[in-house]
Amino acid sequence: MATKLKETTAHAEQREAVTVRFAGDSGDGMQLTGGQFTQSTALAGSDLATFPDFPAEIRAPQGTTFGVSAFQINFGSEAIETAGDAPDILVAMNPAALKTNLAALKPGGLIIADTGEFGARNLKKAGYEESPLETDELKDYQLVAFDISAQTLESVKEFGLGNKEALRSKNMWTLGLVLWMFDRDRQPIVDWLNAKFLKKPEIAAANIAALNAGHAYGETAEVQQGLGRYQVGAAETEPGLYRTVTGGESLALGLVAGASLVDLPMFFGSYPITPASPLLHTLSRLKEFGVTTFQAEDEIAAICSAIGASYAGQLGVTSSSGPGIALKGEAMGLAVMTELPLVIVNSQRGGPSTGLPTKTEQSDLYQALYGRNGDAPMPVIAARSPVDAFDCAIEACRIAVEYMTPVMLLTDGYIGNAAEPWRVPSIDDYEHRPARHYEGEPVSPYSRDEKLARVWIKPGTPGLMHRIGGIEKNYETGNIDYAPANHQKMTDTRQAKVEGVADSIPDQDFEIGGPGDDMLVVGWGSTYGPIHQAVKRARAGGANVAQLHIRHLWPFPKNLGMLLRGFDKILVPEMNTGQLKTVLRDQFLVDAQPLNKVSGQPFKIAEIEAAIAEMLG
Repeated sequence: MATKLKETTAHAEQREAVTVRFAGDSGDGMQLTGGQFTQSTALAGSDLATFPDFPAEIRAPQGTTFGVSAFQINFGSEAIETAGDAPDILVAMNPAALKTNLAALKPGGLIIADTGEFGARNLKKAGYEESPLETDELKDYQLVAFDISAQTLESVKEFGLGNKEALRSKNMWTLGLVLWMFDRDRQPIVDWLNAKFLKKPEIAAANIAALNAGHAYGETAEVQQGLGRYQVGAAETEPGLYRTVTGGESLALGLVAGASLVDLPMFFGSYPITPASPLLHTLSRLKEFGVTTFQAEDEIAAICSAIGASYAGQLGVTSSSGPGIALKGEAMGLAVMTELPLVIVNSQRGGPSTGLPTKTEQSDLYQALYGRNGDAPMPVIAARSPVDAFDCAIEACRIAVEYMTPVMLLTDGYIGNAAEPWRVPSIDDYEHRPARHYEGEPVSPYSRDEKLARVWIKPGTPGLMHRIGGIEKNYETGNIDYAPANHQKMTDTRQAKVEGVADSIPDQDFEIGGPGDDMLVVGWGSTYGPIHQAVKRARAGGANVAQLHIRHLWPFPKNLGMLLRGFDKILVPEMNTGQLKTVLRDQFLVDAQPLNKVSGQPFKIAEIEAAIAEMLG
């Protein structure tokens, strides 16, 4: 039989950090449960990072392994930069949830299982011949198993709900138990439930009753069941206004702020696609900030409508994920040729084709740098965390307007869905750079400033009628021109303009360490957290390792080559088959070595730490 937790004392166990994973059927409300526990944790002052992990199927068959939805949160009194390598606690709502998540649990970790779901039918669906709760399979873990389903039904019996409807409160019962374990306040959850079910007070009351019952169960059954309590202190933070923000929310707010800083209304043309859709959802609720959202009939219409908005003098923005970005490819070339400001957000996911719609990957870097016909360069920026997406969006808007160019901003599924605390900045902390629409004497539409950005003329400006389009134009007049020398000059000019963006971006800095170290770990995007922690651990163990994380992927910061050439050993962890590694070798002739992962899951700290140790020999 699986071991049980020892009887706990009256005092809670002190922990600097804890990782909890909620896992159940995709209809069990695990994302909602995790989201509400995240809010409670943030209100308690802990630092945190989350990792929602859910199936691509809209509604997979109940009880099957491919229908399992999970939500992991790592929180503590110290700086938290990843969602945790392995959970300390696994809440498994059915056999399939246990089956798919057990391998991730730490040895000796705690399993909380709902015995009410471990019947013969569900066991068979999950591939178990007999219940793992009654065999030696879980002997290396601590197990607390009881009938959560029955407890939930009992807690809401007074409301007269049918069994199916009553069991929908099971996630709230479980949340109440976990809130008790970590001494979290229930009132914010109660307030949220009352607001969510304002027009269905009986449903709100049932969920609140289940929440309270789960909390009470922990209080009354502690010794009997071996449930432990944990004390995780608040993290040290700078004074200020904080909120919990997902990458999608942060990105939306950053785009609104970026448009405001260039004094332009924003037009957002998009087509729903996982994991980019939350950006459309969030921006559609921000109309009062000068945002127009348009849900187009397809990806091509979405980007072309955004290009049209930029032609008309607004800031055009569009977004998608890899397959949709591919469909936008021809129109991206049009934006390059017409030299209009445009922000293209690519929330990367596993590929190719439909691939892994709900899993994370960094496999679109080549697509961002080179994925258009002809020589069509554009600046590329990558966010490294949910909070960082805000600043990256502002930077993308600045570059697009200042250089009259489309800009691609890369995030991924992990960044978009994950959440972390955000110290809300003041808009006064950012430079205000108003856009300029030309209204002077008649000029060519391809007249340029010192940055090679062409004039931006709004349609209807007196005396400045012009045409732009996808056919090559004359450098001097803007008329159609197929001449070889002209095409050479226009191509070279567009390339020089994009390369000139490097003049207005910061020099590359080290995150940890510097030129005197024996090895450098280079990353981009969402690999920042695990790389940072792995390098810190390696240095704590005596290794001389430095970290460098690149935000501007094209053009690169001017000093990047000099920094890279100072190291004989360079490791590049990526969630692809080695794309940045290849680009660094091509641009700087350095011996960058890859560490690749394409499992649809983010890197673990231990994986990068092991690669560092191996490279150092």
